[in-house]
Amino acid sequence: MVQSTGVKKKFNKQFFLNNGLYVVMLALIAVIAFISPKFLSLVVLRDILMQSSTRIIVALGCMFILIAAGADLSGGRMVGFAAVVSGSLAQASTYSNPFFVNHADLPILVPVLVSVVVGLIIGMMNGYIVAKLDVPAFIATLGTSMFIYGLNSLYFNLPPNNSQPLGGYQKAFTELGAGSIAGIPFITLIALGCMVFVFILLNKTCLGKEIYAVGGNEEAAKFSGINIFKIQMFVYSMAGVLYALAGVLEAARTGSATSNYGAGYELDAIASCIVGGCSITGGVGTVQGVFVGVLIFNVISYGLTFIGVSSYWQNVVKGIIIVAAVAIDVRKYRTKS
Repeated sequence: MVQSTGVKKKFNKQFFLNNGLYVVMLALIAVIAFISPKFLSLVVLRDILMQSSTRIIVALGCMFILIAAGADLSGGRMVGFAAVVSGSLAQASTYSNPFFVNHADLPILVPVLVSVVVGLIIGMMNGYIVAKLDVPAFIATLGTSMFIYGLNSLYFNLPPNNSQPLGGYQKAFTELGAGSIAGIPFITLIALGCMVFVFILLNKTCLGKEIYAVGGNEEAAKFSGINIFKIQMFVYSMAGVLYALAGVLEAARTGSATSNYGAGYELDAIASCIVGGCSITGGVGTVQGVFVGVLIFNVISYGLTFIGVSSYWQNVVKGIIIVAAVAIDVRKYRTKS
């Protein structure tokens, strides 16, 4: 009997370590729904999914880096740069306050591709600084974050725009962020497509296994013949592409853009990844976990706002969840060790 009780306690403890935050989210949803039953409506669900879509894409980029035991503080600024670049190229020729004077309507694919290429280049720069120059990822990406923001501000301040919020986009561009098919937003379908792509890459390819191996034990991975430089370059480059795509979609969703877009997104992405099960020590992380992590924070923000809770209290709740998630992650690591 004593042994049975001990096994049961161990099972309950392990269950809480693995699923405690999900239980908290369900409990939070139940409380919000009890206070305001309208929270469970399809309209609210659609709004949460739309607001979560760009955050999911940013978090997926961050997940690549965390799995490889890296860090990235430049993601939010890359989102903002991509939003401004794509927004400046996606304006309609009839708009009265254009970024480029006397320009013709460009195919929508042009601002998307240009922004993604910019994200790829910056991601490669991050990867090179970290992998080749051996600069700690935290410092390297902090520096590139400042560099990107400065470059974005200079571009945004070019005459005749002079730092005025961008607008007047072509309808085809705004449809990317606000349109839908069969009631499902395009932006959500794009985020879902990114999730499927990342899941397949990480779980069904040799490259994905190498990324996990590098994050789990870099020295062992090096001795097994894995090219560490290649992996680091890849994860930072892929993150740059995903950050840029999120910036494009954020500009399309809001119908505007400024150089301050994306501020703080990198911290939300890191928090979502950690809450979703990515380990701060590397080598661990899943797409479905990151998806749930993003939803947890968006449910908190949207749900507590929905019932009239102050944004100050929302930050208190988020802070507690982040600390709890890291504490649980450390506990898991110690248990496995």
